[in-house]
Amino acid sequence: MPLRLELHNEPLPMSAPFRIAGRVFEAMPATVVTLRDGAHSGRGEGAGVYYNDDHPDGMRATLEALRPRIEAGLDRESLRSLLPAGGARNALDCALWELEAQRSGLPAWRLAGLEGVRPLLTTFTVGADAPEVMAERAAAYVQARALKLKLTGEAALDAARVRAVRARCPGPWIGVDANQGYDAASLPALLPVLVEAGISLLEQPCRRGSESDLDGIEHVVPFAADESILDLAELDARHHRFDVINIKLDKCGGLTEGLMMARRARELGKQVMVGNMCGTSLAAAPAFVLGQYCDIVDLDGPTFLVQDRTPSVRYEDGFIHCGDEVWGPRTSP
Repeated sequence: MPLRLELHNEPLPMSAPFRIAGRVFEAMPATVVTLRDGAHSGRGEGAGVYYNDDHPDGMRATLEALRPRIEAGLDRESLRSLLPAGGARNALDCALWELEAQRSGLPAWRLAGLEGVRPLLTTFTVGADAPEVMAERAAAYVQARALKLKLTGEAALDAARVRAVRARCPGPWIGVDANQGYDAASLPALLPVLVEAGISLLEQPCRRGSESDLDGIEHVVPFAADESILDLAELDARHHRFDVINIKLDKCGGLTEGLMMARRARELGKQVMVGNMCGTSLAAAPAFVLGQYCDIVDLDGPTFLVQDRTPSVRYEDGFIHCGDEVWGPRTSP
């Protein structure tokens, strides 16, 4: 039976404003793709990449323009040629994964080559704010074994933030995310503080396109690429300046490319991280499959939303759990 494509956008308001370097989020809107063939259906959710002007309104328009091609049927490899990396391809790719899982009766993780899945230790993220506020918020994550702190590129203030959180939370693994906030002149002032506080990761210290700012700076903690490396091609071009590659399905265009990136990053001797652009459990579930291959997991996005989907992922004792009922081989209503 021919495929039927359904598209809609959802506002996904956040329960509180969330601040990173240069931006405050109050919602993380997403495009939801559903593919139906009569007996089965597959869903995917994409938020896009805001710093590339990749937003749900444009994503939905892109997919709508391709409706005849999509409904005529395509596989995931053909999709990689049909659309560039980004949120639209991610939503459609993940819908194709779930559709295949339903048709085959196999979980998506088995289709991805896994023998099983395990709960994943995930970071819980603290948005940028006054040092004492961030320390309180970090401490409120009573189950957290790993934290990620958002920084803004203000070296003295960021140092105070890091010290305040570490003083309040001496036990957890802590990484920091600068979201492109630093450059060659400002970054050296921050690094000794990260060492002093026992910080285990510095994510995206420099602006995308200014990776040469990192040349000559000692990696006293591992440097992770987020905005700097979107897809497989950029991984091959830019990996040499980073120790860890943060793969996000909205950046790379779906689970298909995400798995390819994880394998390639390993070949290049890099650690692998999976992240998210917030999103509901429908976005977290395919990222959870990718997370089975990763060293660092940052999949707390659903916890920031006013409302998640049902069924949903679960967070227990610092771990994310995701059952097949969230995204996979169930019977379509």
